[in-house]
Amino acid sequence: MRKTVISLLSLFMLLSVFASSAFAVQNHPSTKGETNLSSIQTYDGMIKELESLEKRSKGKLEVFTLADKGYEYNQSEQGRDLYVAKIGNGPKKVWVQSRIHGDEPYGTEATIQLLQMYTSNQSAQYREVLDELTLYFAPMYNPDGSEMNIRQTVLQDGSEKRVDLNRDWAEGAFEAVESKAWYSFWADIQPDYGLDIHHQGLKTDSETGQAITMSLGISLAPGGPTLPYLEDGLYEDITRQMQVHVYDALKGYGFTNIDRYTVGGNLEIDIRGGVVSAMMLGLNYEGLNEDNHSHPAIFFETSGNTREGNLGQRGRGHNIRQNTLGIQELLHGLATEEVYDADPERWDEIPHPEIIGYFTDHSGIVPVGY
Repeated sequence: MRKTVISLLSLFMLLSVFASSAFAVQNHPSTKGETNLSSIQTYDGMIKELESLEKRSKGKLEVFTLADKGYEYNQSEQGRDLYVAKIGNGPKKVWVQSRIHGDEPYGTEATIQLLQMYTSNQSAQYREVLDELTLYFAPMYNPDGSEMNIRQTVLQDGSEKRVDLNRDWAEGAFEAVESKAWYSFWADIQPDYGLDIHHQGLKTDSETGQAITMSLGISLAPGGPTLPYLEDGLYEDITRQMQVHVYDALKGYGFTNIDRYTVGGNLEIDIRGGVVSAMMLGLNYEGLNEDNHSHPAIFFETSGNTREGNLGQRGRGHNIRQNTLGIQELLHGLATEEVYDADPERWDEIPHPEIIGYFTDHSGIVPVGY
């Protein structure tokens, strides 16, 4: 298929915008004191919370490290253990990862809040989720970046190179030990679904001017160069259904204002090098995924992050709560299979600008109708 390339000037301008997104390659500094981080969950605080929840869960919750499970790669670059929280006994497995970017904190806190609900609440809705699903949470995928309040991890091979872990599941990549560790675990589990929790810069609705609190995204764009050709188009439908289900569940809350994730104003992303993209593509690294297991995966983008000195315009509590609700509603929809009742074509009803193309890491900028 012929692919038209947008002018170099346009490409430069779009790259500048794209650099602030969840899938950006460019490095970002810490906030240098512009954000009060005293309320943000630390690595040690996360461990304490998880261990406390495990003790109170009466056997429901299992907390372990990859070292506990005997993985060859099992710590961060700086030697921190990589923690997993597992809950549920159902046949369908769901992978939920948070804080792959260290300066995007609310996914960790939402995970802990959700685990508190699952370990203490006896409602039929929660029991159904735990009966139908087995949940694997990676609440702090990037502990080193989280402790340093930077986007990346830092290699400890003497180079001090910063590596964006969300771009490190790719052929010729896997530079960071965290990537090898988490990939090995994912390849063993072989989940059925995946969810990645991110932050983005502050944004407003182009029509109303209202602050956007969350964007819903799919890292391989529906209708784009990649997703329609995976699994005979199956992931094209399921990923949209998952996000439509979340949108319907959250749009009625007064503290949420949701749109679709775009970059450069009018582009959707088609990033084959991202972690959740690698999951959908069935990446086989060093023979660890010989059957090319793959599964649908989506991401949430909470508006606001520590690198920009602002953690959101609706307040910390509301932002954590909307993530918790979004994860909760998605998991319940998967457990009941209500997700499959959603019309995938209603993806277009979620507010978004007119899409003119796809920002890719494989073919430059690809216009709609390529």
